Amino acid sequence: MSNFLTATTLGNPNPNKSFEVSEPPNDSVSSLSFSPKANFLVATSWDNQVRCWEIMRNGVNVASMPKASIMHDQPVLCSTWKDDGMTVFSGGCDKQVKMWPLMSGGQPMTVAVHDAPISEMAWIPEMSLLVTGSWDKTLKYWDTRQSNPVHVQQLPERCYALTVKHPLMVVGTADRNLIVFNLQNPQTEYKRIVSPLKYQTRCVAAFPDLQGFLVGSIEGRVGVHHLDDQQQSKNFTFKCHREGSETYSVNSLNFHPVHHTFATAGSDGAFNFWDKDSKQRLKAMSRCSQPIPCSTFNSDGSIFAYSVCYDWSKGAENHNPATAKTYIFLHLPQESEVKSKPRIGTSGRK
Repeated sequence: MSNFLTATTLGNPNPNKSFEVSEPPNDSVSSLSFSPKANFLVATSWDNQVRCWEIMRNGVNVASMPKASIMHDQPVLCSTWKDDGMTVFSGGCDKQVKMWPLMSGGQPMTVAVHDAPISEMAWIPEMSLLVTGSWDKTLKYWDTRQSNPVHVQQLPERCYALTVKHPLMVVGTADRNLIVFNLQNPQTEYKRIVSPLKYQTRCVAAFPDLQGFLVGSIEGRVGVHHLDDQQQSKNFTFKCHREGSETYSVNSLNFHPVHHTFATAGSDGAFNFWDKDSKQRLKAMSRCSQPIPCSTFNSDGSIFAYSVCYDWSKGAENHNPATAKTYIFLHLPQESEVKSKPRIGTSGRK
């Protein structure tokens, strides 16, 4: 614990020399999402705001310009873009989703409500529907032109994590449930799995080829899980985001949109790039002085955005409001960091 405190108060928030986003939020960041059409980055925060920056890349240099922001009544927990790159959805502790026509300069309007905070959401272009997951133990599908949900799906527990790659959707809930849906028949569970990890689910990510998904837990471990019963021998778990006997939460899992390798980010302040097929770590980045609660790639994988800020994983006693600062950084991945490569030799995982 003392080591963590020392690192937090004295350490470097940017040891990887990433580009810093200007005018970051005043409190910790809960989600990051890039527009699917251009380099506009949205962040939601515990300061009740949703902010957007235009990210401009010129060769090896990157600049950011604040574009716009909106307010919720309470902390915002999640966000997603519509596939046309014009509209942003955000939700959180005020139990509602705001639809923000950001690119046209329109005002936000409420398009979805739950009975408890909204923890996860995704836009499903193939269905023209928004799906929202909540701590009220439901998943709801919304046609944003209607005030009532198209369908309400009961979950066994609170929704903690969600990933969609049509027609595959995986929902992680409390009690380590992983519920798989085939969105061609969204009203029926396709499969329910107990997480291969022994501790609470923190994040999930569908394989780009739809054959399975990744799951990350609060205990510094990732599970690689295949859906086909014939492929179960390919399943494995691996440890990450650990320092000696200390284990840290895996907060974020992001597949690279081109190379289909993936990134993990954790409460140890590190982010790493991995290749599940050759079972190796491609690149370990230096640990930042605070946790990384969320991260994302832009649409072509040329920019990796991550936030560095306190995530309350070590409680209130480790939060010092006087020194706490929130950062959003932009890393430009080298091809060698994110392109899969054959495994060399038979020694342990790199």
